[in-house]
Amino acid sequence: MTRRPAGFDFFAAGELPAPALPVDEVAGIVRERWGLDVVLDALGSQQDQNFLARDSAGAPVGVVKITNPAFTSIEVDAQDHAASRIAAAAPDLRIATTTRDGEGTPRAVVADTSEGPLAMRLLEYLPGGTLTGSAHLSPAAIARMGELTGHASLALAGFDHPGLDRVLQWDLRHADRVVELLARHHPDPSKRALVTDAAARAWADVQAVAADLPIQAVHLDLTDDNVVCTTEHGIRRPDGMIDFGDVTSSWAVSELAITISSVLHHAGAEPASVLPAVRAFHALRPLSPAEVHALWPLVVLRGAVLVVSGEHQVQIDAGANAYAAAGVEREWRIFERAVSVPSAVMTAVIADALAVDLDAPIGAAAASRLTVTPGIASADAVRLDVSITSDDVDAGAWLDPGLEERLALAALDAGAPAAWLERGTPRLSASRLHSAASAVTVPTGIDVWFAQAQQVATVGGEARLVVEGADGALILDGAVPARTRARLRLEDDDGPRIPHLVRPEYAAGWLRLTADPAVALGLGDAGPASALANTGGNAAADAARLVARRDRAFAEVQEHYYDAPPRIERGWREHLVGTDGRVYLDMVNNVTPLGHGHPGLAAAVAKQLRTLNTNSRFNYGAVVEFSERLAALAPDPLDTVFLVNSGSEATDLAIRIAMAATGRRDVVSLLEAYHGWTYASDAVSTSTADNPNALATRPDWVHALDAPNPFRGIHRGDEAARYAPEAAARIRELAASDRPPAAFIAETFYGNAGGIPLPAGYLAEVYAAVREAGGLAIADEVQAGYGRLGRWFWGFEQQGVVPDVIAVAKAAGNGYPLGAVITTREIAARYRTQGYFFSSTGGSPASSVAGLAVLDAFRDERLQRNAADTGAYLKGRLEALAQRHPLIGAVHGLGLYLGVEFVRDRATLEPATEETAAICDRLLTLGVIMQPTGDHQNVLKVKPPLVVTRESADFFVDMLDRVLDEGW
Repeated sequence: MTRRPAGFDFFAAGELPAPALPVDEVAGIVRERWGLDVVLDALGSQQDQNFLARDSAGAPVGVVKITNPAFTSIEVDAQDHAASRIAAAAPDLRIATTTRDGEGTPRAVVADTSEGPLAMRLLEYLPGGTLTGSAHLSPAAIARMGELTGHASLALAGFDHPGLDRVLQWDLRHADRVVELLARHHPDPSKRALVTDAAARAWADVQAVAADLPIQAVHLDLTDDNVVCTTEHGIRRPDGMIDFGDVTSSWAVSELAITISSVLHHAGAEPASVLPAVRAFHALRPLSPAEVHALWPLVVLRGAVLVVSGEHQVQIDAGANAYAAAGVEREWRIFERAVSVPSAVMTAVIADALAVDLDAPIGAAAASRLTVTPGIASADAVRLDVSITSDDVDAGAWLDPGLEERLALAALDAGAPAAWLERGTPRLSASRLHSAASAVTVPTGIDVWFAQAQQVATVGGEARLVVEGADGALILDGAVPARTRARLRLEDDDGPRIPHLVRPEYAAGWLRLTADPAVALGLGDAGPASALANTGGNAAADAARLVARRDRAFAEVQEHYYDAPPRIERGWREHLVGTDGRVYLDMVNNVTPLGHGHPGLAAAVAKQLRTLNTNSRFNYGAVVEFSERLAALAPDPLDTVFLVNSGSEATDLAIRIAMAATGRRDVVSLLEAYHGWTYASDAVSTSTADNPNALATRPDWVHALDAPNPFRGIHRGDEAARYAPEAAARIRELAASDRPPAAFIAETFYGNAGGIPLPAGYLAEVYAAVREAGGLAIADEVQAGYGRLGRWFWGFEQQGVVPDVIAVAKAAGNGYPLGAVITTREIAARYRTQGYFFSSTGGSPASSVAGLAVLDAFRDERLQRNAADTGAYLKGRLEALAQRHPLIGAVHGLGLYLGVEFVRDRATLEPATEETAAICDRLLTLGVIMQPTGDHQNVLKVKPPLVVTRESADFFVDMLDRVLDEGW
């Protein structure tokens, strides 16, 4: 006979309608029993009744909780003690405890109501809100949920109280009975069957390890609805918990299962999204192998219980419980996502993420051997490679759907008895462009083409052999026709059917359920074809290890994008590719206007490196031709070129040339500008984003003018016309004080501030003033130059001026180290007063050839025209986005030199710095590389390769729209 609990027993109670007291009646009880005049706002609850109590000024004073009459006072007392215990154990967390009387005892009352005696409490109000709703949860927020759950689990371990002796429908130890009892209430037979079948499988999985699952006191409801946040600048940080109404004793791991299940209904969430919470929980309260085995089946059971309970509660309350009714769709989404990946796969994924050893995978235990008849010479079989490091995927060949077939047949035509693609190595040929989720790139078996027809069979072992054709149809007898793709897998005979290609996030799980057919055929003894073999399921861990190695050997000050960056080892046009085959749209890389992996540039440089690469003191043609063509692109009278290695060196040399030409040392620059890292280029850089101490550490020969920013500078809109005369006046003041400037240096388009055009006529007036004082005008074209503005090749053309010196880099070599200074023959000659100039690799044969290849591509591929056309299209779409999202304060720029500025208030222009960083992080998960810029780091730096297409522009805007809709 089952022991009857001392407290509530769900299975004995039958229906459990929630209290539904009128608001006025509850307010009267609060006035009588607590002496408070309050206004009550109804809060949702599945089985209780809750109100937010506010005073006459609208300030919250607490939460009134009316406990369902089915629960005893001793159970309520256990809840209060559990809350106090967690508050004491984790003082940094905010815990909603019951208000206490003068002696410190939690104060609960039993009031006579229109529905009979009901227990009521006034709980502490915790400001900040919860994670309720479907908005996207960041990995940091999810991790913090796991951390809070870990703290609760640790605090409640060892807690005992008679009020824990209860049977709740939410206690997953009873999930099988709950589903069996309530499933009949689900109105949809097909959904009902899905729930009951999934619950039965999950229950069997849990029962296999149930004897090894520790039992303790648990909160049992640490969901997004009950996790309280501190919200700063739109970023939610979970730091507290409420609602201890479900406190009981259960499997300890249930605490985590319930928490992570609540993540699944949020925008963009999927099973892998919960891993940050699992890691955070495990770091505080380690999970045993048995708990790892049970965790995901418990998530499935939680989803099943939510679905059947929600439908049941809606029927009980006859439509009066809006909270329960609103939850039906949410609860189905949790269940649907929980079962979207088999529990065995998620268990292995979780174990891999935690480095917890489970029992041996099939690959170690199957001991299967495959035979082919009439047979092949395995040693002569050719292993194909379509991973991201393979030469065969160069120049975008991976986008050809026939690539694998072409490579295989070429190998057979060359005499190979078989050609094959290995298991576990991500295939770039399977990836996709413009995808918000990773593609199925990791093979769970091998693909093989036989020169002659073969019969494939398994000998011994426990694995199930699956042979499929190229279309995925089963070849039941294992008869593989000649020169035809066959997909071979060795699967766990008792496990789920395995897809041939899986997403990298889940590859560790799927691969654990398979063995390698190549080994069973005698093909796989020589080691993997790719250095990245079998990293598909561990790409994040591999990337983290590489960051750790980088940090040990690479100076820390040389930062990397993102806190947890993917490992990028290939690029093509405006796309970058991670080692797991995930393709990202690169919308920030203005270093490569031709795009990544440009075949013409690669071929030209490779040929030159095979032929000659030395310094520019030797006499060879490439340096002459490149200098001639570069000088021809500059307006008269600029006709003389210096070649260097980078933009920093170009601006440094431009400043030194000006000093030599004028015999002066003072230089005028602009605030919020960045010009480089060398001594002189850094000296005139004032961007506090790049150097927080910039304004306090400039040398005395640098004089910074106000940033001529018409959007958020000291003069805005029409008032921006004041910048130029004020700058000219300052230059005249310097000259009058016997410190006439050698030069004025400025970006010709205010790039570092976010792609903002200078006010009309600004450079004309300032250039005139500096020349009047005998100085030179230096145009920093490192970012704006080379056609990025679309209509103009040089940024200064947009201002209708000609500088005395141009500094250019970045685009000049498409990522190959190349920069240049262009000036007049007369000014260049004056540098002789400083001795001679020399750059070992600036103007080398290889760098000169790279520069020529870039200019050829600009001409042949009409990149400047694309910058104009696609840039205008992209800006138009971004401006339309700004009409719907108030966070966008402005869209700046021209061509493909754009900035999207985020503000918290369009009137005050308060910069949305933290939001911008979080938006960039979310965009990465959706397949877009983007970074912030500007002194406030609140502007998206939209400067993609100039080959970017309209399709890519659409994908970027669509993903940004999604982030702004769903959250970050």
